[in-house]
Amino acid sequence: MSRNRAPRRRSYRRRAALLTAVVGAGALTLSACSESGASGGKSGSSGNTNFVTGSDGISTVKKADRKAAPKLDGETLDGGRLDVTALKGKVVVLNVWGSWCPPCRAEAPHFAKVAKETKSKGVEFVGINTRDETKQPAIAFEEKFGVEYPSLYDPIGKLMLRFPKGTLNPQAIPSTIVLDKDGKIAARTLAAIDDKKLHKIIDPLIAEK
Repeated sequence: MSRNRAPRRRSYRRRAALLTAVVGAGALTLSACSESGASGGKSGSSGNTNFVTGSDGISTVKKADRKAAPKLDGETLDGGRLDVTALKGKVVVLNVWGSWCPPCRAEAPHFAKVAKETKSKGVEFVGINTRDETKQPAIAFEEKFGVEYPSLYDPIGKLMLRFPKGTLNPQAIPSTIVLDKDGKIAARTLAAIDDKKLHKIIDPLIAEK
């Protein structure tokens, strides 16, 4: 009798481990397209980013502590090519979005509005469209919300993975990363934001010397 119990216990442990893994994967899937803010202090599981996260969920980094953004380049939704490093010298707002994401739809009109308001001040907006299997829904999204700035087409999220450990990397959809004029990561939010919060992030960077 005792010899039969050990295999049963091992079988139970294997099933429990499998169930835990499945539940964990499900939780990760559900966390996408969420509006949860950053917890502060760390980015992912490693690397002290020296950022400060406010009660509004916006994380900012002092100029001396900022790290360079990775090379972000590729095909845009309109079939062109874009390399974000070519925008160095300007404040760059990177918005990770998907046409299927309700918070992305909520914030899109605000991004379109602020992009027009700040372009003459040296600010460039760039979208990173992800998890859209084809371009058509994403293009329709941009047309609906009046988004005129370009978006890199990144259906499987490769560009998001280029952000190195220890930086304010995108961890949800939507995520917004703002680069200073030196091409360094200055701010991040993991929640949908409106025009007021966008200005709160962008305006100090415009004024930086």
